[in-house]
Amino acid sequence: NMNFLPGIWWSLPLVLVWATPLVSSSWWYMGAVGSSRVMCDNVPGLVSRQRQLCRRHPEAMLSIGRGVAAWTAECQHQFRRHRWDCNALERGQRLLGRVLQRSSRESAFVHAISSAGVVFAVTRACSQGELKSCSCDPKKKGSAKDSKGHFDWGGCSDNIDYGIKFARAFVDAKERRGKDARALMNLHNNRAGRKAVKRFLKQECKCHGVSGSCTLRTCWLAMADFRKTGDYLWKKYNGAIQVVMNQDGTGFTVANKRFKKPTKNDLVYFESSPDYCIRDRDVGSLGTAGRVCNQTSRGMDSCEVMCCGRGYDTSRVSRKTKCECKFHWCCAVRCQDCLEVVDIHTCKAPKSAGWISHT
Repeated sequence: NMNFLPGIWWSLPLVLVWATPLVSSSWWYMGAVGSSRVMCDNVPGLVSRQRQLCRRHPEAMLSIGRGVAAWTAECQHQFRRHRWDCNALERGQRLLGRVLQRSSRESAFVHAISSAGVVFAVTRACSQGELKSCSCDPKKKGSAKDSKGHFDWGGCSDNIDYGIKFARAFVDAKERRGKDARALMNLHNNRAGRKAVKRFLKQECKCHGVSGSCTLRTCWLAMADFRKTGDYLWKKYNGAIQVVMNQDGTGFTVANKRFKKPTKNDLVYFESSPDYCIRDRDVGSLGTAGRVCNQTSRGMDSCEVMCCGRGYDTSRVSRKTKCECKFHWCCAVRCQDCLEVVDIHTCKAPKSAGWISHT
């Protein structure tokens, strides 16, 4: 069962998903189906199209909740060594909202990964029979051929097309109301996120025949682990393309003519990112004071970069680790508990450590 904390609103960047009281998923499902209109009408922040989808598919809201958990964890993993570490999510939606109000690289990534999270979760729910509106991919039937020969479609192929269709309808609904530059940017990055999940759909097969001779094969399509999508979008974040609106307001052109025109798979942004060195509400920055840094690194997690030149404090701590591990036949690994003393380096706070606000 999936539990939710009472009274919390988890925020997709474009959609607010209601976190119901601390109850089991089965109770949530029965209650949601029985009173979907009441539930959906009381979720703040939804536009009319989203409310319609919520009433029509109340059981899908639980899947979206899982999608929020998946993309939040992935965002924090990908940014774990950076000044902005996606943990503004844990401080409530106001800080995240500040980040998303800027048309920056970070906003582009969050829109893409959150859209991908909804695709992944809804598609998975279809395959597991949790949604009445979809099931396994109905197109994967009969026989087919690949580089290894003929095979039969069997098992349960992930219905990625339904997941993409639902995510596009639900997540994009808010942006489709606007025709401004930020709405077009968000729609572009949402689509890039959806396409990223489908990119890692892979064919899996099972052999049949004498001693696994593979005279017959049964195959199905399955989504890869969400980490692959996250890693791919992280590369797109690092190669994101700065754009400006074209003169007729219908699309983008590159801000720097030396760079290539963005494809549908690329992430785009308008504004340069802040440095995220200090606590600044207006840009959604928690600052880096107290963040752990790597004294020997030369990357973004180095003490010089992470601490923005302010210096760092070092504390010596003892921690328990597994050591002297030995393999015992058959089949166990036994280890001893050892204490090791390590130095932990944390960034110093600026002289004025309070929140900065430009208003």
